[in-house]
Amino acid sequence: MDRSLGTPAQPRIQDVTTQIQKTHQIYGASDNTNPAYLSANRQLNYAVGGSIQRPEMDKVSIIPYTINYKDSVGLFGKENHFVRVNVNIKPDVAFACFEEPGWECAIMRTDLDLSTVNTYVPAEVDGKLDLTTVNTYDPAGLLRNSLSYKSDAYVSVDLENLKTGNKYIDSWFDVRLYTASREEHPFDKMYVRLNDYFYIGFHARNTKRLPYNVKCVIGQEYLSGLEAGSMRYSNKLM
Repeated sequence: MDRSLGTPAQPRIQDVTTQIQKTHQIYGASDNTNPAYLSANRQLNYAVGGSIQRPEMDKVSIIPYTINYKDSVGLFGKENHFVRVNVNIKPDVAFACFEEPGWECAIMRTDLDLSTVNTYVPAEVDGKLDLTTVNTYDPAGLLRNSLSYKSDAYVSVDLENLKTGNKYIDSWFDVRLYTASREEHPFDKMYVRLNDYFYIGFHARNTKRLPYNVKCVIGQEYLSGLEAGSMRYSNKLM
């Protein structure tokens, strides 16, 4: 049997040393790790985030938080780029006040006029006084930009393609959300748990080098459970 091309049981073994040496003589022996030319230089092994199995890593621990992505994909480099965003929200600190149903966030300022206005006198807040119940009144707990406990809590993820302003480039670029199970999410909005993760995929749909400008906002909403109409935005497939 002619095994010149090899078989699965006995693959062909060929010495490629001469070809490698010839390539090094022409192009040089050093690897070119420029991300824009990894494909053309046959150095995709240096690519970060080239597949959803080996994505680039991001982490978010405070909400709301905005991540901006500006880069390029396509010709001579990798055609797809994936980012895994690990969500691990710490409830002790928040960048915004999330209102409860029937309640509004209070703003306490000390740089205003402290004189009496319409019989109202300035209040003095001292966290070290009246730490016990007085006449059935319990001491107040002042939470400065922290998250209150919510059962079945979710936070929102909003993805927006800000585009580059060049319609001939923007029409060939695509960005998508992916669920924790690596399934493509059909919307630019998603709800995830306080301890969860999701993926973002950046895709070149043409044989060009395509720059992109994408914004992802985590935690514009902080919810207790999802209504029936919002279940389609869940990170988990239903």
